[in-house]
Amino acid sequence: MTSRSIDRFARAHDASHYLLVPDAVLAPQDAEGIARAFAAVRAAGRSLTFRSGGTSLSGQGVTGDILVDTRSAFRGITIEDDGALVRVGPGATVRQVNTRLARFGRKLGPDPASEIACTIGGVVANNSSGMACGITENSYRTIDSLVLVLPGGTILDTAAADADERLRAAEPDLADGLLALRERLLSSPDAVAFVRQQFSMKNTMGYGLNSLLDFEDPVKILEHLVIGSEGTLAFVAEARFRTIEIRPQIATGLLVFTTLADAMAALPGLVDQGLATVELLDAASLRVAQGLSDVPASISEIAVDAHAALLVEVHAADSDELAEASAAAIARFETLPLAVAPKLTTDAAERASLWHVRKGLYTAVAGARPSGTTALLEDIVVPVDRLLVTCERLIELFAEHDYDGSVIFGHAKDGNVHFLLNERFDDADSLARYRRFTADLVDLVLGQGGSLKAEHGTGRIMAPFVRRQYGDFLTDMMWEIKRLVDPAGILNPGVVLSDDPDSYLHDLKRVPTVESEVDRCVECGYCEPTCPSKDITLTPRQRIVLRRDMAWAEEQGDTALLEELRADYDYEGVQTCAVDGMCGVACPVDINTGDLVRRLRAEEAARLEDGVWDVAAKNWGAVTRVGGVALTVADAVPAPLVTAVTRLGRAVLGADTVPLYDAGLPRGGSRPPRPASPADAQAVFFGACIGTMFGPEEHGEGSRDAVMALLDRAGIPVVIPDDAGGLCCGTPWKSKGHLTGYDRMTDRVLASLWEASRHGDLPIVCDAASCTEGLHVMLAKSVAERPEYAGLVIEDATTYIAREVLPRLTVSEKLDRIAVHPTCSTTALGATGALTAIAAAVADQVYVPDGWGCCAFAGDRGMLHPELTASATAVESAEIAAAETANGGFDAFVSANRTCEIGMSRATGRPYRHVVEILEELTR
Repeated sequence: MTSRSIDRFARAHDASHYLLVPDAVLAPQDAEGIARAFAAVRAAGRSLTFRSGGTSLSGQGVTGDILVDTRSAFRGITIEDDGALVRVGPGATVRQVNTRLARFGRKLGPDPASEIACTIGGVVANNSSGMACGITENSYRTIDSLVLVLPGGTILDTAAADADERLRAAEPDLADGLLALRERLLSSPDAVAFVRQQFSMKNTMGYGLNSLLDFEDPVKILEHLVIGSEGTLAFVAEARFRTIEIRPQIATGLLVFTTLADAMAALPGLVDQGLATVELLDAASLRVAQGLSDVPASISEIAVDAHAALLVEVHAADSDELAEASAAAIARFETLPLAVAPKLTTDAAERASLWHVRKGLYTAVAGARPSGTTALLEDIVVPVDRLLVTCERLIELFAEHDYDGSVIFGHAKDGNVHFLLNERFDDADSLARYRRFTADLVDLVLGQGGSLKAEHGTGRIMAPFVRRQYGDFLTDMMWEIKRLVDPAGILNPGVVLSDDPDSYLHDLKRVPTVESEVDRCVECGYCEPTCPSKDITLTPRQRIVLRRDMAWAEEQGDTALLEELRADYDYEGVQTCAVDGMCGVACPVDINTGDLVRRLRAEEAARLEDGVWDVAAKNWGAVTRVGGVALTVADAVPAPLVTAVTRLGRAVLGADTVPLYDAGLPRGGSRPPRPASPADAQAVFFGACIGTMFGPEEHGEGSRDAVMALLDRAGIPVVIPDDAGGLCCGTPWKSKGHLTGYDRMTDRVLASLWEASRHGDLPIVCDAASCTEGLHVMLAKSVAERPEYAGLVIEDATTYIAREVLPRLTVSEKLDRIAVHPTCSTTALGATGALTAIAAAVADQVYVPDGWGCCAFAGDRGMLHPELTASATAVESAEIAAAETANGGFDAFVSANRTCEIGMSRATGRPYRHVVEILEELTR
């Protein structure tokens, strides 16, 4: 248990517009630990709330009492029956599960848009659905069994043959009570008809009373009541899903209609056609989409008035089936009153562009919201034949309540749409407006026979309206369910059910303005699974929300809290951030939290230290050579002696100034290549300075020499810039916040590359992915002042070699198996495919661990804070070890960046090398 302020406040925030700060945070490691937590909380007269991915939008994952972190453990994934079944802990994400299922051609049925970050615990708790699964492939329909921990401490595996007997023995009142409720419901034909109508749609409002109709055994009734109960009835320690087949062949199209009415008129026929997805975008959505950088011509070329669009997809098992289904779909589309000629595409880039329109709406609207406001993403559902009138009235409500810029989009084939509002809750007028809008929304949805929640869960936001939707008879049954399962009321009070009509207006989130880099943050948590420091200190979301909490504490004059948060934030928030940029790749509003951390480091950098780094920028060639010599000397001295000296230096000067040497570090590197400028050059080679600082693995030649040899072997002469050894991508300065030296290096490097590339005529090839990315950042920063630099083309060596060199080479004899570590930089550059392509050229089997991630070596961060790299690589290292045990060893371990290779070698005890080194050796 932890009660440190930084831990409590960091975990208080989720994607909803509610904020409660827990008194303490628990992190049980198994079902028995959960049962002990239940007993302690019950004895103390307290309550607890489960928190996992924190992507929930309705306030079901926050509490002012005891918060139980279910993501730090419970991450197990076990594939069964060749992928037909999968057993999953609640802390694993949907993406992690689907990644492991993909090799079996299977996936989970639930397909929420937040699959990168949402966990199985949240998916089951919310009965999440998504783009395609509807009500036939959601958790309710695809759960095979659950392992439950009931509030009384009973641990129940619903798959056990004697599960009913165990439940009756441990919880007889519960078993009998559920059967009595079933009989009560069946005794009212009107109530039965209403429940069936409500759950014939997506519906996550209140408890799933359809469980009482669909099942006869107490265990199965309880199992399905827990699905969608939002942590108010039991803890799901494990979920066993029946998986569904992946239909890998996909064609995507956008049908643009002149009016919303035309789109809705076409909807029933499109649904009957069996399209996998039919996503609605209203006119406001299309206007927002026209501002996106890669907007398709079908949208950019129309003058949007009352238009609407449907994003559709055809899924098939193979190309022949796809061709047949696509032809039938196009024939149907051509009969519709479309504003733009219909088209279906299988091109990956075009499909990505179309989905960017749909998924980019949240980015565009939420990211552009005024500072201090909260983005509310809500969802409702109505019968499909009432969707038109519902959307039309919803648009009128936006105007009546002055919610400018609101958009409607969503799963049209299910009658389920989302809408986005920007609201602030720090003044009375805004709060009153939100109250009036909510009242009108409730009238609208219930008047159309719909449900106030379709897939986001009841939460706090709609709990007061459950009675309004279901009436007294059914709502009283829901309260009885709560009392039967959780008689002490210890689980997540105020969520799903509430007798306070104003509870949805309590505990609304404050969003103080803090920094321009992160004010757009909607606290969704998409960034967290990719963060290297997530298991040791903070995640990007937590770094941001703590800045907001510190600003709030300062506004409130709470100096004690402010000082406590600031004291812990330096190590946890600033020094252990890898600034790898993976959070920016995942973020729906394009925030790279590393930009914030770099600025904070710049503000904290001492003037003397900044001056030293500026001098280093002027003399970088000498610095790297001296560093390389130092490592070579250290390599020849007993490691404990060198480690002891660096530990002493860290004790005197600080752990964030002096790197910790250990025996896992290599010897120093080689001198940079000599300048050259042949007249027939086809490229510029930028040899990364880390090749001078860090030598290759034993017996290796290093990536610089390997790239040069491969280019020569392929008959590609290259330019080597003047002062090549003194040039750097600038990352050491930028990541540490030494901006004077960074600016100096930027000017030198780009001027040199401009001349070497003959003013942009030749591509520039770099042998280290992180340095390639650093050069891209340099270039983007400078183009505004030097527009001619926009002509520079900078490529990673993996990309260039895979395209230009590999076809000209012959691999003498392939390796059997090779393990690949993609990097955050190859991901950001889109070069991971090239990395694996080269690996496939040199080995018969290419193994990429499912749990790979940033190694967090991050230049020198892995030497300053080895604990960061150890934590970041733990999952991947375990996978490598398991793969070796199961299938024998690997012939090589490769990556695309020297410091990443060092980090992975240190983590696994295996010699990681640049993939081009292996290619060079096998093509001699």
